[in-house]
Amino acid sequence: MRGFVSHLESTFDGSTLPARTVQTVHGGKPLLVRYDLEAVRRTASRAALRDRAAEMWRYHELLPLDDVAQRVTLGETMTPLLPCPRLGRELGVNQLYIKDESRLPTGSFKARGMAMAVSMAKQLGVTEVAAPTAGNAGGALAAYAARAGMGCTVLMPEDTPRVNQLEAVWHGARAFLVDGLIDECGALVRAGAEQFGWFDMSTLREPYRIEGKKTMGFELAEQFDWQLPAAIFYPTGGGTGLIAMWKAFAELGAIGWLDSPRLPQMFSCQSSGCPTLALAFEQGVDHGVAVPAPHTLASGLRVPKALGDFLILAAVRASGGHALAADEERLRDWMRRATELEGIALCPEAAACLGCVDHARRAGMFDPEQPVVVFNTGAMQKYVEVLDVELPRLDKRAVDWDAVRGVRATRSN
Repeated sequence: MRGFVSHLESTFDGSTLPARTVQTVHGGKPLLVRYDLEAVRRTASRAALRDRAAEMWRYHELLPLDDVAQRVTLGETMTPLLPCPRLGRELGVNQLYIKDESRLPTGSFKARGMAMAVSMAKQLGVTEVAAPTAGNAGGALAAYAARAGMGCTVLMPEDTPRVNQLEAVWHGARAFLVDGLIDECGALVRAGAEQFGWFDMSTLREPYRIEGKKTMGFELAEQFDWQLPAAIFYPTGGGTGLIAMWKAFAELGAIGWLDSPRLPQMFSCQSSGCPTLALAFEQGVDHGVAVPAPHTLASGLRVPKALGDFLILAAVRASGGHALAADEERLRDWMRRATELEGIALCPEAAACLGCVDHARRAGMFDPEQPVVVFNTGAMQKYVEVLDVELPRLDKRAVDWDAVRGVRATRSN
């Protein structure tokens, strides 16, 4: 089987590089996979999807793996698109949906990117992979590397959530804590790649993680019956998912699969503790603005310098969207509100999206009568430090039933 990839394209100068060879960055900037979209248009059809498994690999004509039988998979199912009427009413949004990526292997959307990147690395003969992580990426890489029989090294800041630390270890990775931020971990990965021959799987330093995450956009189009929502609010650290969906929509349009030319407004959502892209958008510049001492409970959003920041901002602007930052102090409140109102265990990164929806709706940035999608990019249960609460105690010999009816657990921090 031979796929439809034609070449790789540099975002640095537009030059082309050969596909089906090991590639990283060009001119220090990411590479994008390009397809023979006219050939895809002639060959593929939406109707054919009806007979395919409900998994991310169903869109194989627009994915880079030449032979789907060679995929490295842990069962990357399509994720549900959940209507949230009560939460929507609280936010003043008539048609609010949450796309719940926590259902994927390793409990986050990172499974999409790592499944594709590891599959391609294996096809190209890579045997050792490495990456920095501040959250879910390290565990996902470790899991897929284990599935592929590859060696794996993960470097993470010391305050990376404990569950993320442990899952990398339990999947067999050589995992290390670093006294620094994720960009400093990334620098050490690149040094280790020079020293030991690791292949660097950092965000956007190879071209295939974005192709796996692109399937979020394909699924969304299919779930909306080949229309698209009016607005998408996406938690943005490294930003691969937002860039990927914008690429997916362009490819779907080019092969004639979209029934409406309208594309969503893309909202990049950060925390006020690390608002690099929000500041860049506000200042009208093309690269993220450095902030002193970045901090946030949403560990996946604490990215001081995103390699693809210029691609994120370009997509947001082209879509008529905005780059926003939610109030860091309200992230726990948004998590709890969504979970209580809709039963969806929302991660703190997605909670930042709710804060941004609230702000954007009040500021008139989108039409609240049209469909709006928020991405829940990970499982709340992995953030035990954020979830920590002090439970009230009952005296079994003299139960205070009024207290039972009225008292709630309180956060310990």
